[in-house]
Amino acid sequence: MATTNTMNPSSCTEPLSCRLAGLYAITDASHTDPETLARAVELALRGGARLIQYRDKTRQPARRARCAKMLRALTHRHRALLIINDDCRLADAVQADGVHLGRDDACIAEARALLGPAAIIGVSCYNRYQLARQAAAAGADYVAFGRFHPSRTKPDAVQADRELLRRAKRELNIPLVAIGGITAANARPLIDAGADMLAVVGDLFSQPDIEAAARQYQPLFNDDTRDTAR
Repeated sequence: MATTNTMNPSSCTEPLSCRLAGLYAITDASHTDPETLARAVELALRGGARLIQYRDKTRQPARRARCAKMLRALTHRHRALLIINDDCRLADAVQADGVHLGRDDACIAEARALLGPAAIIGVSCYNRYQLARQAAAAGADYVAFGRFHPSRTKPDAVQADRELLRRAKRELNIPLVAIGGITAANARPLIDAGADMLAVVGDLFSQPDIEAAARQYQPLFNDDTRDTAR
């Protein structure tokens, strides 16, 4: 039975399509201590991250709930979005802005029934355009492609290419995420190809100055000279 969720990312005056843009920081699994995680995420937010995805595959419900609540408070303070990886019930419990689903997670319909119409639902589509088309038709709010570069987080992830972004930008009316080995130095071609968001782990959270690392991405999204022809 669906619950009544108070998630409402659209309560901000900025359109959701505009909020689903920019630096998308995904938490580093090495930050298992809640306070350490919160400090790292706050630095990313100060540096300009627009979305935070809490990704924790461990089976420690109490710690995961505590971390998610801390991140919910931080993202509210910085007017950013909080997305929970995989766990729709945790997203519901902490009133996150939405959930990100992978190949083996809940389906979009199940997530929507639990989280409500205002929740953001993102879907990993790897290097498969057909998955993205199906996700968009099923009501996903964004789709993610990757990896585009060698990734320490997921070294065995499938390889995607920029033509996938170009095709999705032409044919799907939905925001796009690029993920996988992304750095400020290699990100520009992905934005030029159609990525609205860059999902980054290592190039943020493994850096000695997380805030400065995040700030390096801002000119990429603010630069009006990017290739609009795709």
